[in-house]
Amino acid sequence: MNRASNGTLLTSSPQLGYWDHVNQISEYNVHLNYAEQLWMAWYAWWQNDILATGCMSFLMHEIVYYGRSLPWIIIDQIPFFRKYKIQQDKVPTATEQWQCAMLVLLSHVTVELPQIWLFHPLATFCGMEYGVPFPPWWKMAYQIMAFFVFEDTWHYWTHRGFHYGLFYKYVHKIHHQYSAPFGLAAEYASPIEVLFLGIGTVFGPVAWCAITGDLHILTMYIWIILRVFQAIDAHSGYDFPWSLHHFLPIWAGAFHHDTHHERFIGNYSSSFVWWDLLCDTEAGPEASKRRRERAAAKKAASLKKAQ
Repeated sequence: MNRASNGTLLTSSPQLGYWDHVNQISEYNVHLNYAEQLWMAWYAWWQNDILATGCMSFLMHEIVYYGRSLPWIIIDQIPFFRKYKIQQDKVPTATEQWQCAMLVLLSHVTVELPQIWLFHPLATFCGMEYGVPFPPWWKMAYQIMAFFVFEDTWHYWTHRGFHYGLFYKYVHKIHHQYSAPFGLAAEYASPIEVLFLGIGTVFGPVAWCAITGDLHILTMYIWIILRVFQAIDAHSGYDFPWSLHHFLPIWAGAFHHDTHHERFIGNYSSSFVWWDLLCDTEAGPEASKRRRERAAAKKAASLKKAQ
């Protein structure tokens, strides 16, 4: 038998199916909302918290990744949306989409799945909660915002490092196979790159939990879902009038990352643009023009000072 974080007893009869657990838990735990009852029943049904968390994590990631990629696959086949495509002459073929999907799935099974099984012991060792009730929305919101900031910082410096010498040739070049990215290619990368960039997504929340002792795995799941959405949308290859960066200037978005794939340098950030602005690593003709103007102004000031 297991207990939720509030001390509620989790039933664990091996004869009961998942929905039997749901019905039983909903009858005796009316103080929980339906989502919390479903969550509680999941762990009761598995009778093994490591397996329950591992299976939930893997299924969640696969459903979210391929589910969020599907609309972009459909959009690529509809001519009406072509006017919003950033590189309009480079539309991925069905063969490219399929090959990419299968290679990403292989990476998920061989590289990410072993890490997922290790996640529950590590998370609980650091004090992460996984019972019910769930934390309030406002707490999850500010924690997720902190994770976005940490991940973006980690991603910028790690990604920038992967563009140097042997790191690019033997690791990051795989991700740049597609100069015009598409949604499914978000996690098309070397296992080494998947491991190192993935640290920014996982280590931030784990470190937060270890330091504060206050994090629920549901917050972690919502964060990962949002991060996967961000990564896929950034690789979508489309910039719509309603895209977020038009309303939130600090947001990177597809236009920012598409330029990185097209030019193979600059625009290293994942979610926000501030590191590229601070470090002068923006890519694209407008950024190049600003650099030339600054260089010319600096040269003119130097000549004036010398006279």
